[in-house]
Amino acid sequence: MLLNPRSATAVQCENLKLILDDDERLKYYCCGKCISSDNKLLSYYRNAVCACGKSMSTRVTFSTKKDFDSEDGGFFVKGLARLIISDELQIVPSSTAASFSLLSKLGITNGNLIEERAFAIDVNKALKLLKCSLVSNTPLTEVLLESNPAPELGEKDIFEHGSSKWPKLEGKSNQNGKIAVKLMISKSKQMVCYAEAGEDFVDLLFSFLCVPLGFIVKQMQGGSSKACITRLYDSVQGLDAEQYLKSPEKKAMLLSPKLAPGFSYENQLLGVEEDTPPKYYYSMKSSWEALLVPESDETVHSDSLRSSLVTFIDPKSHDSQHKDKKSGQGFLKGPALFTVTDELVITPISSISGLSVLSKLKVPFGDIEQRTVHVGKNEALHLLVASLNSKSALTDAFLRKKPKQEVEELPTSEG
Repeated sequence: MLLNPRSATAVQCENLKLILDDDERLKYYCCGKCISSDNKLLSYYRNAVCACGKSMSTRVTFSTKKDFDSEDGGFFVKGLARLIISDELQIVPSSTAASFSLLSKLGITNGNLIEERAFAIDVNKALKLLKCSLVSNTPLTEVLLESNPAPELGEKDIFEHGSSKWPKLEGKSNQNGKIAVKLMISKSKQMVCYAEAGEDFVDLLFSFLCVPLGFIVKQMQGGSSKACITRLYDSVQGLDAEQYLKSPEKKAMLLSPKLAPGFSYENQLLGVEEDTPPKYYYSMKSSWEALLVPESDETVHSDSLRSSLVTFIDPKSHDSQHKDKKSGQGFLKGPALFTVTDELVITPISSISGLSVLSKLKVPFGDIEQRTVHVGKNEALHLLVASLNSKSALTDAFLRKKPKQEVEELPTSEG
Protein backbone atom coordinates (compact mmCIF):
# COMPACT_ATOMS: atom_id res chain seq x y z
CA MET A 1 0.00 0.00 0.00
CA LEU A 2 2.75 2.44 0.90
CA LEU A 3 5.15 1.62 -1.92
CA ASN A 4 2.44 1.27 -4.57
CA PRO A 5 -0.49 3.38 -3.32
CA ARG A 6 -3.71 3.21 -5.29
CA SER A 7 -5.55 6.28 -6.51
CA ALA A 8 -9.21 6.79 -5.70
CA THR A 9 -9.68 7.50 -9.42
CA ALA A 10 -7.68 4.51 -10.68
CA VAL A 11 -10.62 3.08 -12.60
CA GLN A 12 -11.47 6.40 -14.26
CA CYS A 13 -7.83 7.12 -15.12
CA GLU A 14 -7.69 3.89 -17.09
CA ASN A 15 -9.32 6.02 -19.78
CA LEU A 16 -6.39 8.43 -20.05
CA LYS A 17 -4.34 8.09 -23.21
CA LEU A 18 -1.13 7.99 -21.16
CA ILE A 19 -1.01 5.77 -18.06
CA LEU A 20 1.90 6.98 -15.92
CA ASP A 21 2.03 3.97 -13.61
CA ASP A 22 0.57 0.68 -14.78
CA ASP A 23 2.45 -1.64 -12.40
CA GLU A 24 -0.51 -2.15 -10.08
CA ARG A 25 -3.36 -0.87 -12.22
CA LEU A 26 -6.74 -2.47 -11.73
CA LYS A 27 -5.54 -5.60 -10.01
CA TYR A 28 -7.93 -7.25 -7.59
CA TYR A 29 -7.54 -10.39 -5.49
CA CYS A 30 -9.85 -12.76 -3.71
CA CYS A 31 -9.61 -15.91 -1.60
CA GLY A 32 -9.71 -19.02 -3.78
CA LYS A 33 -11.52 -20.91 -1.03
CA CYS A 34 -14.27 -18.36 -0.27
CA ILE A 35 -14.98 -16.98 -3.72
CA SER A 36 -17.49 -19.76 -4.36
CA SER A 37 -19.36 -18.90 -1.14
CA ASP A 38 -21.89 -16.13 -0.52
CA ASN A 39 -19.36 -14.13 1.54
CA LYS A 40 -17.17 -12.71 -1.23
CA LEU A 41 -14.32 -10.46 -0.09
CA LEU A 42 -12.04 -8.48 -2.40
CA SER A 43 -8.63 -6.85 -1.88
CA TYR A 44 -6.65 -4.31 -3.88
CA TYR A 45 -3.47 -6.10 -2.85
CA ARG A 46 -2.21 -9.65 -3.15
CA ASN A 47 -1.91 -11.82 -0.01
CA ALA A 48 -4.24 -9.81 2.21
CA VAL A 49 -5.82 -11.99 4.92
CA CYS A 50 -9.33 -13.29 4.19
CA ALA A 51 -11.97 -13.70 6.91
CA CYS A 52 -11.30 -17.45 6.79
CA GLY A 53 -7.63 -16.82 7.56
CA LYS A 54 -6.38 -17.80 4.12
CA SER A 55 -4.32 -15.60 1.80
CA MET A 56 -6.17 -13.64 -0.87
CA SER A 57 -3.96 -14.44 -3.86
CA THR A 58 -6.40 -15.36 -6.64
CA ARG A 59 -6.40 -12.67 -9.33
CA VAL A 60 -9.81 -11.47 -10.54
CA THR A 61 -10.14 -9.88 -13.98
CA PHE A 62 -11.79 -6.48 -13.97
CA SER A 63 -14.24 -5.66 -16.74
CA THR A 64 -13.93 -2.02 -17.77
CA LYS A 65 -15.28 0.12 -20.55
CA LYS A 66 -13.79 3.22 -22.06
CA ASP A 67 -15.31 6.38 -20.66
CA PHE A 68 -14.47 8.62 -23.60
CA ASP A 69 -17.19 10.75 -25.06
CA SER A 70 -18.23 9.37 -28.42
CA GLU A 71 -18.00 12.81 -30.02
CA ASP A 72 -14.68 14.20 -28.84
CA GLY A 73 -12.70 11.54 -26.98
CA GLY A 74 -11.88 13.69 -23.92
CA PHE A 75 -11.81 12.56 -20.29
CA PHE A 76 -11.35 15.52 -17.93
CA VAL A 77 -11.44 18.14 -20.68
CA LYS A 78 -13.92 18.26 -23.52
CA GLY A 79 -12.12 17.10 -26.63
CA LEU A 80 -13.21 20.07 -28.74
CA ALA A 81 -12.06 22.61 -26.16
CA ARG A 82 -9.10 24.78 -27.18
CA LEU A 83 -6.79 25.91 -24.40
CA ILE A 84 -3.47 27.77 -24.14
CA ILE A 85 -0.84 26.34 -21.77
CA SER A 86 1.98 28.67 -20.72
CA ASP A 87 5.47 27.54 -19.75
CA GLU A 88 4.47 27.88 -16.09
CA LEU A 89 1.44 25.64 -16.68
CA GLN A 90 -1.16 28.36 -16.52
CA ILE A 91 -4.11 27.17 -18.61
CA VAL A 92 -6.58 29.62 -20.15
CA PRO A 93 -9.19 29.39 -22.92
CA SER A 94 -7.68 30.02 -26.35
CA SER A 95 -8.27 33.49 -27.80
CA THR A 96 -6.35 36.19 -29.63
CA ALA A 97 -6.41 38.38 -26.53
CA ALA A 98 -4.99 35.56 -24.38
CA SER A 99 -2.20 34.95 -26.91
CA PHE A 100 -1.23 38.65 -27.06
CA SER A 101 -1.30 38.87 -23.27
CA LEU A 102 1.04 35.90 -22.91
CA LEU A 103 3.50 37.18 -25.54
CA SER A 104 3.47 40.66 -24.00
CA LYS A 105 4.22 39.19 -20.59
CA LEU A 106 7.24 37.41 -22.10
CA GLY A 107 8.42 40.61 -23.75
CA ILE A 108 7.81 39.33 -27.29
CA THR A 109 6.50 42.04 -29.64
CA ASN A 110 7.77 40.68 -32.96
CA GLY A 111 5.85 37.74 -34.41
CA ASN A 112 8.85 36.78 -36.57
CA LEU A 113 10.61 35.61 -33.41
CA ILE A 114 8.04 32.88 -32.84
CA GLU A 115 8.63 29.36 -34.15
CA GLU A 116 5.95 26.69 -34.16
CA ARG A 117 6.91 23.12 -33.26
CA ALA A 118 4.99 19.91 -32.56
CA PHE A 119 6.02 17.45 -29.86
CA ALA A 120 4.98 13.90 -29.10
CA ILE A 121 4.45 13.39 -25.36
CA ASP A 122 5.23 9.88 -24.10
CA VAL A 123 5.16 8.50 -20.57
CA ASN A 124 8.77 9.49 -19.83
CA LYS A 125 8.19 13.10 -20.89
CA ALA A 126 4.95 13.21 -18.90
CA LEU A 127 6.74 12.03 -15.77
CA LYS A 128 9.47 14.63 -16.28
CA LEU A 129 6.81 17.31 -16.65
CA LEU A 130 5.25 16.17 -13.37
CA LYS A 131 8.58 16.35 -11.52
CA CYS A 132 9.49 19.71 -13.04
CA SER A 133 6.08 21.14 -12.11
CA LEU A 134 7.07 20.63 -8.46
CA VAL A 135 10.41 22.47 -8.61
CA SER A 136 10.38 24.75 -11.65
CA ASN A 137 8.50 27.62 -13.28
CA THR A 138 9.51 26.58 -16.82
CA PRO A 139 8.76 22.85 -17.10
CA LEU A 140 7.75 22.92 -20.78
CA THR A 141 11.05 24.53 -21.77
CA GLU A 142 13.10 22.14 -19.66
CA VAL A 143 11.34 18.96 -20.77
CA LEU A 144 10.44 19.63 -24.40
CA LEU A 145 13.33 21.84 -25.56
CA GLU A 146 15.88 20.22 -23.24
CA SER A 147 17.95 23.40 -23.43
CA ASN A 148 18.63 23.42 -19.70
CA PRO A 149 18.98 20.45 -17.34
CA ALA A 150 15.75 19.88 -15.48
CA PRO A 151 16.10 20.48 -11.72
CA GLU A 152 15.76 17.43 -9.53
CA LEU A 153 13.42 17.05 -6.60
CA GLY A 154 15.23 18.17 -3.46
CA GLU A 155 17.41 20.75 -5.22
CA LYS A 156 14.83 23.50 -4.65
CA ASP A 157 12.16 24.10 -2.05
CA ILE A 158 8.63 23.68 -3.36
CA PHE A 159 7.33 26.13 -0.75
CA GLU A 160 9.48 28.82 0.82
CA HIS A 161 10.20 28.84 4.53
CA GLY A 162 10.08 31.82 6.80
CA SER A 163 7.51 33.29 9.13
CA SER A 164 5.97 35.51 6.45
CA LYS A 165 5.95 32.96 3.66
CA TRP A 166 4.69 29.81 5.31
CA PRO A 167 1.45 28.87 3.52
CA LYS A 168 -1.92 29.51 5.09
CA LEU A 169 -2.88 25.99 5.98
CA GLU A 170 -6.51 25.08 6.40
CA GLY A 171 -7.76 23.89 9.76
CA LYS A 172 -6.54 24.24 13.32
CA SER A 173 -4.86 21.78 15.62
CA ASN A 174 -7.23 19.51 17.50
CA GLN A 175 -6.37 19.90 21.15
CA ASN A 176 -7.86 16.49 21.96
CA GLY A 177 -6.29 14.64 19.05
CA LYS A 178 -2.63 15.55 19.31
CA ILE A 179 0.32 13.17 19.09
CA ALA A 180 3.19 13.61 21.54
CA VAL A 181 6.66 13.36 19.98
CA LYS A 182 9.94 13.60 21.89
CA LEU A 183 12.63 15.61 20.04
CA MET A 184 16.37 15.44 20.66
CA ILE A 185 17.74 18.86 19.66
CA SER A 186 21.32 20.04 19.21
CA LYS A 187 21.50 23.34 21.09
CA SER A 188 24.56 24.58 19.21
CA LYS A 189 23.35 23.62 15.71
CA GLN A 190 19.67 24.35 16.39
CA MET A 191 18.61 21.19 14.60
CA VAL A 192 16.56 18.14 15.48
CA CYS A 193 18.95 15.20 15.65
CA TYR A 194 16.18 12.64 15.96
CA ALA A 195 12.78 12.01 17.48
CA GLU A 196 11.35 9.21 19.59
CA ALA A 197 7.72 8.47 18.83
CA GLY A 198 5.04 5.82 18.91
CA GLU A 199 3.25 4.11 16.05
CA ASP A 200 0.68 6.94 15.83
CA PHE A 201 3.33 9.43 14.68
CA VAL A 202 4.95 6.94 12.31
CA ASP A 203 1.50 6.14 10.86
CA LEU A 204 1.21 9.85 10.11
CA LEU A 205 4.59 9.90 8.34
CA PHE A 206 3.76 6.75 6.36
CA SER A 207 0.46 8.29 5.28
CA PHE A 208 2.42 11.03 3.46
CA LEU A 209 3.22 8.42 0.79
CA CYS A 210 -0.49 8.04 -0.01
CA VAL A 211 -1.67 11.67 0.02
CA PRO A 212 -2.97 12.90 -3.37
CA LEU A 213 -0.88 15.73 -4.83
CA GLY A 214 -4.01 17.82 -5.40
CA PHE A 215 -4.77 17.74 -1.67
CA ILE A 216 -1.31 19.13 -0.84
CA VAL A 217 -1.60 21.93 -3.38
CA LYS A 218 -5.08 22.78 -2.10
CA GLN A 219 -3.72 23.23 1.42
CA MET A 220 -1.00 25.54 0.10
CA GLN A 221 -3.41 28.11 -1.33
CA GLY A 222 -2.16 31.58 -0.36
CA GLY A 223 1.40 30.43 0.29
CA SER A 224 4.56 31.39 -1.58
CA SER A 225 5.66 28.72 -4.04
CA LYS A 226 8.67 28.29 -6.31
CA ALA A 227 6.83 25.65 -8.33
CA CYS A 228 4.20 26.06 -11.01
CA ILE A 229 1.99 23.20 -9.78
CA THR A 230 0.01 25.81 -7.84
CA ARG A 231 -0.73 27.72 -11.05
CA LEU A 232 -1.95 24.51 -12.65
CA TYR A 233 -4.32 24.03 -9.72
CA ASP A 234 -5.50 27.66 -9.96
CA SER A 235 -6.12 27.18 -13.69
CA VAL A 236 -8.45 24.25 -13.06
CA GLN A 237 -10.29 26.34 -10.47
CA GLY A 238 -10.77 29.10 -13.03
CA LEU A 239 -12.01 26.95 -15.92
CA ASP A 240 -15.74 26.85 -16.56
CA ALA A 241 -16.72 23.25 -15.83
CA GLU A 242 -19.70 23.38 -18.16
CA GLN A 243 -17.83 24.87 -21.11
CA TYR A 244 -14.39 23.25 -20.93
CA LEU A 245 -14.58 20.26 -18.58
CA LYS A 246 -16.63 17.11 -18.91
CA SER A 247 -18.59 17.74 -15.72
CA PRO A 248 -18.44 19.45 -12.31
CA GLU A 249 -17.68 15.98 -10.88
CA LYS A 250 -14.52 15.73 -13.00
CA LYS A 251 -13.47 19.17 -11.79
CA ALA A 252 -13.98 18.06 -8.18
CA MET A 253 -11.77 15.01 -8.81
CA LEU A 254 -8.91 17.39 -9.66
CA LEU A 255 -9.49 20.07 -7.01
CA SER A 256 -10.49 17.88 -4.06
CA PRO A 257 -8.97 14.42 -4.62
CA LYS A 258 -9.72 11.73 -2.06
CA LEU A 259 -7.85 8.79 -0.61
CA ALA A 260 -8.59 5.41 -2.14
CA PRO A 261 -10.84 3.22 0.05
CA GLY A 262 -8.85 1.58 2.84
CA PHE A 263 -6.07 4.19 2.94
CA SER A 264 -7.44 6.29 5.77
CA TYR A 265 -7.27 5.36 9.43
CA GLU A 266 -8.72 6.44 12.75
CA ASN A 267 -7.55 9.85 14.02
CA GLN A 268 -5.85 10.68 10.70
CA LEU A 269 -4.60 14.22 11.35
CA LEU A 270 -4.28 15.49 7.79
CA GLY A 271 -8.02 15.34 7.20
CA VAL A 272 -7.88 13.83 3.71
CA GLU A 273 -11.32 12.49 2.86
CA GLU A 274 -11.53 8.79 2.01
CA ASP A 275 -13.52 7.76 -1.05
CA THR A 276 -16.50 5.43 -0.70
CA PRO A 277 -15.75 1.84 -1.76
CA PRO A 278 -17.27 1.20 -5.19
CA LYS A 279 -19.92 -1.45 -5.69
CA TYR A 280 -18.61 -4.35 -7.74
CA TYR A 281 -20.19 -7.67 -8.61
CA TYR A 282 -18.48 -11.01 -9.06
CA SER A 283 -20.05 -12.35 -12.24
CA MET A 284 -19.67 -15.91 -13.50
CA LYS A 285 -19.65 -16.10 -17.30
CA SER A 286 -19.07 -19.84 -17.13
CA SER A 287 -17.81 -22.47 -14.73
CA TRP A 288 -14.23 -21.48 -15.52
CA GLU A 289 -14.49 -17.75 -16.29
CA ALA A 290 -15.44 -14.95 -13.90
CA LEU A 291 -15.27 -11.17 -14.08
CA LEU A 292 -15.37 -8.30 -11.62
CA VAL A 293 -18.04 -5.96 -12.97
CA PRO A 294 -18.92 -2.43 -11.77
CA GLU A 295 -22.51 -1.77 -10.72
CA SER A 296 -22.98 0.60 -13.67
CA ASP A 297 -22.38 -2.22 -16.16
CA GLU A 298 -25.67 -3.38 -17.64
CA THR A 299 -24.44 -6.99 -17.74
CA VAL A 300 -24.64 -7.17 -13.92
CA HIS A 301 -28.36 -7.81 -14.10
CA SER A 302 -28.18 -10.01 -17.18
CA ASP A 303 -29.87 -13.39 -16.95
CA SER A 304 -26.84 -14.95 -18.64
CA LEU A 305 -24.55 -14.07 -15.69
CA ARG A 306 -24.64 -15.22 -12.07
CA SER A 307 -23.65 -12.08 -10.17
CA SER A 308 -23.14 -11.43 -6.45
CA LEU A 309 -22.00 -8.30 -4.62
CA VAL A 310 -18.43 -8.29 -3.25
CA THR A 311 -17.09 -6.48 -0.17
CA PHE A 312 -13.73 -4.71 -0.11
CA ILE A 313 -11.58 -5.40 2.94
CA ASP A 314 -9.29 -2.96 4.69
CA PRO A 315 -5.79 -4.12 3.62
CA LYS A 316 -4.39 -2.75 6.88
CA SER A 317 -6.45 -5.11 9.01
CA HIS A 318 -4.26 -6.96 11.47
CA ASP A 319 -6.62 -9.89 11.96
CA SER A 320 -8.92 -12.03 9.88
CA GLN A 321 -12.18 -10.43 11.04
CA HIS A 322 -13.32 -7.96 8.39
CA LYS A 323 -16.44 -5.90 8.89
CA ASP A 324 -18.09 -3.47 6.53
CA LYS A 325 -16.87 -0.28 8.16
CA LYS A 326 -14.68 2.72 7.45
CA SER A 327 -10.92 2.19 7.66
CA GLY A 328 -9.84 2.37 11.26
CA GLN A 329 -6.49 0.69 11.76
CA GLY A 330 -3.13 2.23 10.96
CA PHE A 331 -0.28 0.83 8.92
CA LEU A 332 1.62 -0.41 12.00
CA LYS A 333 0.92 -2.83 14.80
CA GLY A 334 1.20 -1.30 18.24
CA PRO A 335 2.18 -0.43 20.80
CA ALA A 336 5.67 0.27 19.43
CA LEU A 337 8.36 2.95 19.64
CA PHE A 338 10.54 4.24 16.81
CA THR A 339 13.53 6.47 16.18
CA VAL A 340 12.90 9.05 13.44
CA THR A 341 15.84 11.02 12.05
CA ASP A 342 15.66 14.59 10.77
CA GLU A 343 15.49 13.29 7.19
CA LEU A 344 12.68 10.86 8.18
CA VAL A 345 14.64 7.61 8.31
CA ILE A 346 12.54 5.42 10.60
CA THR A 347 13.82 2.45 12.61
CA PRO A 348 12.50 0.52 15.63
CA ILE A 349 13.87 2.09 18.79
CA SER A 350 16.78 0.39 20.53
CA SER A 351 19.35 1.15 23.21
CA ILE A 352 21.88 2.26 20.59
CA SER A 353 19.71 3.82 17.86
CA GLY A 354 19.88 7.34 19.30
CA LEU A 355 23.58 7.05 20.10
CA SER A 356 24.24 5.96 16.53
CA VAL A 357 22.49 9.03 15.12
CA LEU A 358 24.36 11.41 17.43
CA SER A 359 27.67 9.77 16.53
CA LYS A 360 26.95 10.15 12.82
CA LEU A 361 26.05 13.83 13.28
CA LYS A 362 29.07 14.38 15.59
CA VAL A 363 26.89 15.90 18.27
CA PRO A 364 28.10 15.42 21.90
CA PHE A 365 25.63 14.28 24.57
CA GLY A 366 26.05 17.52 26.51
CA ASP A 367 24.74 19.51 23.54
CA ILE A 368 21.38 17.74 23.53
CA GLU A 369 18.16 19.43 24.65
CA GLN A 370 15.05 17.28 24.97
CA ARG A 371 11.61 18.64 24.10
CA THR A 372 8.17 17.22 23.60
CA VAL A 373 6.04 18.66 20.82
CA HIS A 374 2.35 17.97 20.37
CA VAL A 375 1.38 17.35 16.76
CA GLY A 376 -2.11 18.26 15.57
CA LYS A 377 -3.49 18.97 12.10
CA ASN A 378 -1.57 22.21 11.51
CA GLU A 379 1.72 20.69 12.65
CA ALA A 380 1.05 17.59 10.53
CA LEU A 381 0.49 19.73 7.44
CA HIS A 382 3.68 21.71 8.05
CA LEU A 383 5.57 18.45 8.44
CA LEU A 384 4.10 17.18 5.17
CA VAL A 385 5.33 20.31 3.38
CA ALA A 386 8.74 20.04 5.03
CA SER A 387 9.07 16.40 3.94
CA LEU A 388 8.68 17.54 0.33
CA ASN A 389 11.06 20.46 0.65
CA SER A 390 14.16 19.28 2.40
CA LYS A 391 16.27 16.63 4.07
CA SER A 392 15.72 18.24 7.48
CA ALA A 393 11.98 17.82 7.81
CA LEU A 394 11.77 17.70 11.61
CA THR A 395 13.97 20.79 12.02
CA ASP A 396 12.03 22.70 9.37
CA ALA A 397 8.64 21.73 10.81
CA PHE A 398 9.31 22.22 14.51
CA LEU A 399 12.21 24.69 14.89
CA ARG A 400 11.82 27.15 12.00
CA LYS A 401 9.65 30.21 12.59
CA LYS A 402 6.03 29.60 11.66
CA PRO A 403 2.57 29.75 13.26
CA LYS A 404 2.62 29.05 16.98
CA GLN A 405 2.83 25.46 18.16
CA GLU A 406 2.63 24.00 21.62
CA VAL A 407 6.09 23.04 22.82
CA GLU A 408 6.73 21.63 26.26
CA GLU A 409 10.36 21.52 27.37
CA LEU A 410 11.33 18.57 29.52
CA PRO A 411 14.38 18.32 31.78
CA THR A 412 17.28 16.77 29.87
CA SER A 413 17.72 14.22 32.63
CA GLU A 414 14.48 12.44 31.70
CA GLY A 415 14.19 9.59 29.18
